[in-house]
Amino acid sequence: MAVTDAAIDRIKDMIITGELAPGDRLPKEADLAERLGLSRNSLREAVRALALINVLDVRQGDGTYVTSLEPRLLLDALSFVVDFHRDDTVLQFFQVRRILEPAATAMAATTMSDADIAELRKILDALPANPSIEQLVANDLEFHQRIAEGSGNAVLCSLIESLSGPTTRARVWRGLTQENAPSKTLDQHYAIYEAIAARQPEVAQAWATVHIAGVEEWLRQAL
Repeated sequence: MAVTDAAIDRIKDMIITGELAPGDRLPKEADLAERLGLSRNSLREAVRALALINVLDVRQGDGTYVTSLEPRLLLDALSFVVDFHRDDTVLQFFQVRRILEPAATAMAATTMSDADIAELRKILDALPANPSIEQLVANDLEFHQRIAEGSGNAVLCSLIESLSGPTTRARVWRGLTQENAPSKTLDQHYAIYEAIAARQPEVAQAWATVHIAGVEEWLRQAL
């Protein structure tokens, strides 16, 4: 493993220094192994590891390429790890959401276009009068995703999306056990929307904090 780690570090250095740029094709395996002073097996293992975290893209019959290295792509590996959460750690994911999402909501209040804000309203209005829990959860996920995208910060947006996995189950659980959860959630969503539409970042941030903290507090009592 130490040899493989060294191989990973050397490929990483080539990317960081700009020797390999996003979209570039890696040299042939034999040539790269000789150049880096590695065995072909060690290099192969390093490539596999970097492909798993979306740094490299192995294309059968075509070679190995550096990916776009966009935040959404790289942080996708975080979603994979997050999916292994246990019930006693889901609360910690909510605590991270409570830090990140209100900040993203405040940013969205100043950066979202009028058209995007109008789309945000359409998402809320698309819910039927008596939504099922599944419809509510799907609407909730889309609402928060649009706001995260509206922050204009790709890294922040990707981090928030990566944390949505463990919280989805909690939303369903909450909806099934709290009679007023659907209406309360929707009311808070409209309040967040109104603050964004009014270009009031502080108010939008406050409502987002109240919204996420409420779910977090319920979860704290339920666990």
